[in-house]
Amino acid sequence: MNRRSWIALVVGTALAAAAVTALLVNIFERKQEGRNPYFRVVELTDQTEDPAVWGKNFPLQYDGYMATVDQQRTKYGGSEALPQTPTDADPRSVVAQSRLEEDPRLKTMWAGYAFSVDFRKKRGHAYMLEDQTYTQRVQQFKQPGTCIHCHASVYLPYKNAGAGDLIKGFEIFNHMPYQEARQKVSHPISCIDCHDPQTMQLRVTRPGFIEGIRALKASQGIKDYDVNTMATRQEMRTYVCGQCHVEYHFKGPEKRLTYPWFNGLKVDQIADYYDSVNFSDWTHAITGAPTLKAQHPEFEMYNQGIHARSGVACADCHMPYTRVGAQKISDHHVRSPLLNINRSCQTCHKWSEEELKARAETIQERTFVLRNRTMDALVALINDIKASKDAGASDADLAEARKMQRRGQFYLDFIESENSNGFHAPEESARVLGDAIDYFRQGQVSLRELKAHK
Repeated sequence: MNRRSWIALVVGTALAAAAVTALLVNIFERKQEGRNPYFRVVELTDQTEDPAVWGKNFPLQYDGYMATVDQQRTKYGGSEALPQTPTDADPRSVVAQSRLEEDPRLKTMWAGYAFSVDFRKKRGHAYMLEDQTYTQRVQQFKQPGTCIHCHASVYLPYKNAGAGDLIKGFEIFNHMPYQEARQKVSHPISCIDCHDPQTMQLRVTRPGFIEGIRALKASQGIKDYDVNTMATRQEMRTYVCGQCHVEYHFKGPEKRLTYPWFNGLKVDQIADYYDSVNFSDWTHAITGAPTLKAQHPEFEMYNQGIHARSGVACADCHMPYTRVGAQKISDHHVRSPLLNINRSCQTCHKWSEEELKARAETIQERTFVLRNRTMDALVALINDIKASKDAGASDADLAEARKMQRRGQFYLDFIESENSNGFHAPEESARVLGDAIDYFRQGQVSLRELKAHK
């Protein structure tokens, strides 16, 4: 072997050894990362409310949490940033687009209710408290402290108000005027609302859900259900989201936040419950109907869909797992799966991103078209009731038409206020809208029969 070959052999051997050493070091480091999912920089307790403090131990999750300030929309969801001149009453320089300006029929639908004054497209979790604080629904109308339940980190404020008793603190907040309750909270949803600070296990902290899921389970024959001890981990990956993404009402003079699941989660079962307790949100300003306002029933509609029946949790799609080095974490940048198709959808569905996006948008487009037809049917019934009222029809004459408006409008609103635009449960969404159209038709028929008998 000549000198040049010998040198090349030595250099090659050294490089190979260096590469193997680097590989082994990398493997060792990744194994260490896997064994130590986080470094305890600060001590977290049940009093640690500020998410920035949690972020010192969990910087990757905190970075995702902070990314919810992004305003990136899909074809049928989200909102682009809309500049606004700040004022003393509303210091925001950016807001979401008005849905009332986009579709004025909503003003007719909610005539006489706060939503007819201000209703905007949804923004990320980072804005949930700010947008509630400055909406005209709060600024112009008296609202109870109950509203804060789903828009702020309330676990510690509830505990403080109740001298350590979460439910008692919740009840105290329900009685407060909104502005007073707002002064007692500091953050939008925070780490402490979903995680035990000692074990990092998921937990439900919202009393409304704790009581609501207990009532639902009781209707299924399961008594004294305790969500935090009886739910599986996969169920908890849905329940921590379902704490807030639900339909609800304020019950009684104490304004107790109540999830109406005593008969089940379907819109029919919820409407039946409201009828049984003679509840209405307001009297419609045009027709005089005792009307219901649906909120944001994502949990209810998700439970009617194929993903729920397949055991897929909310977090699987909206907070999919991601790898950073050797760590596998949930992506805390909570957003539409259509903005993260690779990790949200392609884990299960082996189709191209373009195909999966097209399928989802087709579902949403069909739902939107049917929603528009249903909205036209509602406005037509409202106009007919008004005409009959103006012509001298009595309350007894209008009772059936008002009943049909109440029922059908709630069905329509159930889909309108649900943020998947039909995707969570396409068949159920179509059924609900179809039934709503039929209710409006029945209402119009009752008015025509009224004319025929005069």
